Amino acid sequence: MASVTLGGTPVNTIGNLPEVGSPAPAFTLSRNDLSSVSLNDYRGKKLILNIFPSVDTGVCAQSIRTFNEKAASLENTEVLCISRDLPFAQARFCGAEGIENVHTLSDFKSGEFGKDYGLILVDGGFEGLHSRAIVIVDERGKILYTEQVPEIGQEPNYNAALNAL
Repeated sequence: MASVTLGGTPVNTIGNLPEVGSPAPAFTLSRNDLSSVSLNDYRGKKLILNIFPSVDTGVCAQSIRTFNEKAASLENTEVLCISRDLPFAQARFCGAEGIENVHTLSDFKSGEFGKDYGLILVDGGFEGLHSRAIVIVDERGKILYTEQVPEIGQEPNYNAALNAL
């Protein structure tokens, strides 16, 4: 269980992020059109998993904007922005913001992604949502880098994540 803060108040996750060097846990998430996509669909590509509570919060929205900007210049790399938001909310946000270089994916159906990656918040105001984290996965599905952001209202370390690629 990881301990992070939300507005300075301690909150806990269901577990810990997967270990660097381990295989990325398999996942199936929902695209904005409600179709399913899995980790295997990205085999052969590097992945930045930008994980957050909701597109409807300022820091989460900023992380999508920042990775959208950075993703345009990345080779053989996909940025997956993952939350428990409904795909409709994710699509609305991306449309309004002109987001075109990242993929928003939802864990709304089962929450299994959040469980398998140890991200679900088990207490506090965001209970049931994902904590803010970054996971970098290589072309073979191995985890290269993780960051569990210690304060949910804080942006991730974009440079450290990008340097891990």
